[in-house]
Amino acid sequence: MKTTPKLALSALALMLAQQAHAAPEQVPVQARAKSVITVDGLQFRDADGDGKLTPYEDWRLSPEARADDLVRRMTLEEKAGQTLHGTLPGLGGALGRSADGYDRLALAPMLWVKHISSYITRLALPGAKMAEQSNAVQEMAEQGRLGIPVTISADPRNHFQYVLGAGESANGVTQWPELLGFGALGDKARVSAFAKVARAEYRAVGIQEALSPQVDLASEPRWGRITGTFGSDPLLSSDLGGAYVAGFQGSDSGLTRDGVMTVVKHWVGYGALPEGFDSHNYYGRIAKLTTKQLDMHIAAFKGALAAKSGGIMPTYPIITGPSVDGKPVEAVGAGYSKVLLNDLLRKKLGYQGIILSDWAITVDCNTRCSAPTADAPQRPQDISTAWGVMDLTVPQRYALGMAAGIDQFGGTQDVAPLLTAVRNGSISMARLDESVRRIMIAKFQQGLFDNPYVDPAKADAVTTNPANHALAAQTQREAQVLLTNKGLLPLAAKAKKVWLFGADPKAAQAAGLTVVDKVEQADFALIRAESPSEKLHPNHFFGSRQKEGRLDFRDGDAAYDALKAAKAAGKPAVFAIFLDRPAILTNVVDKAGAILGNFGASDAAVFDVVLGRAKAKGHLPFELPSSMKAVAAQDPAQPDDSAAPLFKRGAGIVLK
Repeated sequence: MKTTPKLALSALALMLAQQAHAAPEQVPVQARAKSVITVDGLQFRDADGDGKLTPYEDWRLSPEARADDLVRRMTLEEKAGQTLHGTLPGLGGALGRSADGYDRLALAPMLWVKHISSYITRLALPGAKMAEQSNAVQEMAEQGRLGIPVTISADPRNHFQYVLGAGESANGVTQWPELLGFGALGDKARVSAFAKVARAEYRAVGIQEALSPQVDLASEPRWGRITGTFGSDPLLSSDLGGAYVAGFQGSDSGLTRDGVMTVVKHWVGYGALPEGFDSHNYYGRIAKLTTKQLDMHIAAFKGALAAKSGGIMPTYPIITGPSVDGKPVEAVGAGYSKVLLNDLLRKKLGYQGIILSDWAITVDCNTRCSAPTADAPQRPQDISTAWGVMDLTVPQRYALGMAAGIDQFGGTQDVAPLLTAVRNGSISMARLDESVRRIMIAKFQQGLFDNPYVDPAKADAVTTNPANHALAAQTQREAQVLLTNKGLLPLAAKAKKVWLFGADPKAAQAAGLTVVDKVEQADFALIRAESPSEKLHPNHFFGSRQKEGRLDFRDGDAAYDALKAAKAAGKPAVFAIFLDRPAILTNVVDKAGAILGNFGASDAAVFDVVLGRAKAKGHLPFELPSSMKAVAAQDPAQPDDSAAPLFKRGAGIVLK
């Protein structure tokens, strides 16, 4: 029988109605310290332990509705704890570092008394062991009154450069170039592929929040954190930053259930530091930009904002010089700037996610912080970045930060001053609820209230996936930049004997080469180097760990002396340099048969390019200046503006 249009519409309406009333698909639910309850044939985690289905336990409701219900049930103390982002204590390790796992005795009061539920991890353990440690933390959290799960965050952990407090070791996970390497490739698809692999690794071991990407504009060549950026092009940084956020979070429109929340940093102008002195340090607490330059630095964040990053981290320094819609930026660290956070980021740009302060902005800066000496150097407990607010009390700092737009304060477990600020009316309950709601929504979006646990066996399988490790290794090779080549590369098959500096002889032997002790015996030399630097502030905690000062090679620099020795012996040399800062190569060009830049590459990756088994496809993500005089004369807030650069941004030879 022929169906009439009216009957067809009725059938469609009936089908839609049936679908609307169909039972929702069960989400994964797991509990260890409390019960799983069944309602309407579906399972739910009994987070509050009352034996009933409380609205915030009901995964059929929206994350927003669940957060609203939960916030109404929380005490003041429980709410205050959510606005701190602490450090998971390691057994016997400084700043949370440990080879053995978390110190659960130290963690207990942080979870159950201070009610903190967000923590950075600084463990770098193999997959299964990392997963087991995460599960132990979640089981403790589940025992709390409301069963609020922990959000575990991490600094970048899939790269080469390790600096405590800025980047983790790539132990047990895939190892890729620094973000500069992705900037050198300029390939959004490769950034997306990396982010999806890293997302799977993070979630497999129980990490749900990435304190990355760093989309700061690389405008000052002496700055030691350039290596964590995509380079000096704001449009490229925007595009790649957006791909990074979408890959980690699971979509280009916000955080998904199996995603890792990104915390894009550092809002905004961090790269414009005079002399490159980093604002982790008292002496680097001020950055200078014009209003026009601020707009350019903001442009680097546009892609990440468009992808709806779940988190944003304000920068450390006091941003001096610019205005936003006629309002001068206040003379305080960016985490306290209402102009930068509320007026610009929230209102003008429409950002709705969590604003997480960078670490230690509420902590007092003592003498070891501001003026350490060799006899009294700055220690981890002396770290503070309370720039521009050191005359305020700690409760006043919390109040000013929340008034500016901060939702969560990083690197502190000091909840008492925040409670004081709420109780004396400096922070309203409505303002506190606003931040807590945002933090809870992210946990609900990721399904942590339903199942925060991970499978250790799966964690091992994910983190050791051969295909992922192969793609990471391929990217190490392709992201290298061939800057000069005097007919040396790829090396002829007959070039078998190599003299090495800075490379592992075992890697050379694995590549089929014979390592010789004297350069005169070699067919060629391979010299691995890093950008030059100086220790200008050795008594400061970060000043002793971050690169500062000159970028040019000088007599006495070991790698440069090795290059001169090869030149004197008449042997062609490959100068393979890790461009963690824009090195000056003016006196290197005439001595090297080839200059091969990288942004994080193993010895094996370098040998493969040198021997023609892989192709370097990268182009410089920033310019390389020609002299320190030109560096001193450039504007720290303006990218690629040194006079007569030796190599311009985009330079690079791709061999056929």
